[in-house]
Amino acid sequence: MLKSIVSKVIVTAASFVVLLSANSTQATGLLTKYDSEAGEQLHVEFVGQYKSGAKIGEGGTEIVAYDSINKYAFSVNGAAKAVDILDLNGLKDGKQDIPLVRQITLSDLGVSASDVTSVAIHPEGQYIAITAPAENKVDHGHVVFLTKNGDYLSHVEVGALPDMLTFTSDGTKILVANEGEPNDDYSINPEGTVSIIDLTGEINSVTNEHVTTIKFTDDVIDSNVRKVNNDNTYSEELEPEYIVVDEENKYAYVALQENNAIAKLDLQKKQIISVKSLGFKDYSIEKNKMDASNKDDSISIRNWPVLSMYQPDGLSFYKVDGQTYILSANEGDAQDYDGFSEEQRVKDLKDSYELNASLYEGYTQEELNKLVEDGLFKDNQLGRLNSTTSAPKNENGKYEAIYAYGARSFSIWNGDSLEQTYDSGSDFEDITQKVYGENYFNSNNDENSFDSRSDDKGPEPESVIVGKVQGQNYAFIGLERVGGIMIYNVDNPSAPTFTKYFSSRVFNEEEEVTSSSGDVAPEGLTFVSAEDSPTGQNLLLAAHEISGTIAAYQIGIEVEKPGDGNTPGTPDEDPVEIKDPVPGDDGVEQPKEEAEVLIPEKTNSGKESPEGVKEQEKKKVENVNGQENNESPKNASLDSHKLPNTASANYNLIFLGVMFTMIGLLVFRKVKVQ
Repeated sequence: MLKSIVSKVIVTAASFVVLLSANSTQATGLLTKYDSEAGEQLHVEFVGQYKSGAKIGEGGTEIVAYDSINKYAFSVNGAAKAVDILDLNGLKDGKQDIPLVRQITLSDLGVSASDVTSVAIHPEGQYIAITAPAENKVDHGHVVFLTKNGDYLSHVEVGALPDMLTFTSDGTKILVANEGEPNDDYSINPEGTVSIIDLTGEINSVTNEHVTTIKFTDDVIDSNVRKVNNDNTYSEELEPEYIVVDEENKYAYVALQENNAIAKLDLQKKQIISVKSLGFKDYSIEKNKMDASNKDDSISIRNWPVLSMYQPDGLSFYKVDGQTYILSANEGDAQDYDGFSEEQRVKDLKDSYELNASLYEGYTQEELNKLVEDGLFKDNQLGRLNSTTSAPKNENGKYEAIYAYGARSFSIWNGDSLEQTYDSGSDFEDITQKVYGENYFNSNNDENSFDSRSDDKGPEPESVIVGKVQGQNYAFIGLERVGGIMIYNVDNPSAPTFTKYFSSRVFNEEEEVTSSSGDVAPEGLTFVSAEDSPTGQNLLLAAHEISGTIAAYQIGIEVEKPGDGNTPGTPDEDPVEIKDPVPGDDGVEQPKEEAEVLIPEKTNSGKESPEGVKEQEKKKVENVNGQENNESPKNASLDSHKLPNTASANYNLIFLGVMFTMIGLLVFRKVKVQ
């Protein structure tokens, strides 16, 4: 009898273990997370994913827009040259698979087009707008208006290669960035322009008469704005990449990426009022460091005699104390065509340099000369760094500085003057090297590699968005190459603080990125406030171009005020912030000092200096057991994290199941002996 009972205990316990093991591995998507001290209090959770089914690298998801009325999302599918309509309503029931409702293809647009490049939703959710370049990209493209079900309404003609569009917040206008790229042999270079479409009438009746095309004129362009090819006019040179509109719908700000500039557009006058150069980032000063070589077999984040262009891709905006600020994701880009290219390795230009210390803040002329003598132009130093031939020269026809692409950072600019108030310096490389170490630091987005992007533009910040979480402004910056998203508290535009880095990319032993690599290469970000979200919590939607997936993350925890009578889970206009009590204070929260960007100082070798890490500045990379891991071995930073942490809870139950099994076996053995 006892033997029978013991046998049943063993079988039951073993079954319990097996069942729980299966459940725990399917709990959520895997997240790598790296926190500052303040970041530990900001909840980030993977809650869902859309899989386009596109092959790796074909752009199955690129841009994502969200409709707060029916809780649908609209995703640009570059692989299918279509827009996918997605249903996010299942997220509120804990369903992680986001289903496809319908796919809008080129044949549905009613125009001749080669591609779909962007999508936006009318602020009142009445209809959507899609940009469709012409079959020959140098010809005029179109903006097509459709119902939210994908049925055709109307279309208008805009400039060459419409690449991005956005509505004003009142819905009366839509602005289109017509990039106007040259053809491959560089024989045709159309003007870059901005189109303003008047939407005050019936959308079915919109025609070309409602389109105003804004051109760039020399009188508003600062003389130091970069020309890539001096044979071009400025109107041919300037290529609008991205547009944001301020809160009052008074001004629009246009990123001119290759030209390292931002244009300011007066929407009432319908004219460009200024084009400002963003200047250069000086990598000779302490706060600006980078790893510049993919051939040094190490992580070497240090100062270099390099001036790099900011060249933002994505922009965002927010207001603090009545002042508008523009945020930029400083990706970098070059003109590189069959008929014209500016790209060159530094080592290939070594005979064309006469480095001038007056252009650098951090070096004397003697120090520069010594760097050259010590092999500055070799592959393991700056020789591999991608540089440009379209840079200033002295009277001897020599470059007096080494110029590079992109700032490997995000910046904040005053909306009135376009003067910089903040740049994140070398944070992104400092943080990702702490997370990935010599396994996947500066990895590419199509392979699981080490240090392969250091000679180019590093992690390549691609997009930036601002969202309000628990009453505070946070910036989310997507890193195109290594992947993942940086979060900064930007309440103070002059002193933002790093909060958290997270990524649902999975690095594995395979050389190439595959469908098992998770979410790779964030391209477009959309923040969904709790009041508009299907879950009642803030969401960040991240479209990942290489993996062809959209990941949905919950950001923070918005709750109602006690006793306010709201429906449970419905956020207030002024939500209560969830904070952890300070240890040892008997549950009474004490004020904390203002957070800092807590990154250990680096020596020139990239190693951590002993004095650089203070106990109160300690960070952690969470692994699946929630344990601290400062060595960052492969896959050790994967964290299946929920609130409550169901994965951790399941591990505890598994442990109990194993214990019961062991006890049963011991009892059984004892009975057998007796």
